Amino acid sequence: MRKILFIAAHRKDRAPNQRFRFEQYFSFLEANGFQCDLSPLISAADDRIFYSKGNYARKILIGIRAWWRRYRDTKRLHAYDIVFVAREAFMTGSTFFEKKFRSSRARMVYDFDDAIWIDVVSANNKALGWLKDAGKTARIIAMADLVFAGNAYLAGYAKKFNSNVAVIPTTIDTEHYRPGPRRENGPVVIGWSGSVSTIEHFEHAVPALQKIKERYGSRISIKVIGDGQYKSEALGILGRPWNFSSELHDLQEIDIGIMPLPDDEWARGKCGLKGLQYMALEIPTIMSPVGVNSEIIQDGINGFLADSEEAWIEKLARLIEQPSLRQRIGAAGRETVVQHYSVISQQSRYLQYFNALLR
Repeated sequence: MRKILFIAAHRKDRAPNQRFRFEQYFSFLEANGFQCDLSPLISAADDRIFYSKGNYARKILIGIRAWWRRYRDTKRLHAYDIVFVAREAFMTGSTFFEKKFRSSRARMVYDFDDAIWIDVVSANNKALGWLKDAGKTARIIAMADLVFAGNAYLAGYAKKFNSNVAVIPTTIDTEHYRPGPRRENGPVVIGWSGSVSTIEHFEHAVPALQKIKERYGSRISIKVIGDGQYKSEALGILGRPWNFSSELHDLQEIDIGIMPLPDDEWARGKCGLKGLQYMALEIPTIMSPVGVNSEIIQDGINGFLADSEEAWIEKLARLIEQPSLRQRIGAAGRETVVQHYSVISQQSRYLQYFNALLR
């Protein structure tokens, strides 16, 4: 059996970019002759501290432990045929470990799903921002034997540094993501799912949502998933934190899913994950026409695109007032995911690329 070492920041089922890009393929790969070993950088015990404010002394200790984990990885490379690096091997600007992987007998695959060549540091770790170097992304891409990019925009960047680049979309396990029972009564729920770091994207829809709330009152409710600290009295929102065990149920409570984005370089690198989650659950979806969103959505057929406050209001109103439209758009959205953005639609491509790489 061939062996793949997956190099990533987090333990299994912790991070969306890992879950929806490669972790959900482990069982398929193992059924087809590949042993999949995941090497996370941040332990469960260190996770909460590392992403909190302050605690810099403890974060330095976490970094030291993480360095030793990666160093131990370099000592077992002889046992692997492929090293699969998700975003980066270590959280600083160094490419020390990627160079070690590249010089081993294993072939190196690099995977990324955001415009991570842009210098972005989380608010909780700004004091450590000097340790990072977004420019390392180009250097890692150049080292790889094969690059997986989450969309065409990211692939265009990668091709500046490596000719062997494949677009592999972020995908949904449509066997797990199935529509929930339809509610006949109660308010129409407009929902957004994200994280503390992306709540600013939700804010782009707030002016339209305020006018929708004024128009429909108690006929609608608005739900925010992913930021438990978010509050808006005007919209009647008390955000709830993301939880792996309740994620599916939380999403199934939504009647209309929204994915607003600014039109900037970082947003153009996004892979449409939240919209794809809604669509897989037959939730009619409205997205900003930024980046890959305009490829996923055919406006008015399998979802809606909204590029202005007026467009957001008009399309939200149509879906609120027409249950049959919600049903039709939702069904078409799920079919799009099944055909083009599902695990089953992409799993054979992973196998083909890995087998070709080893040939």
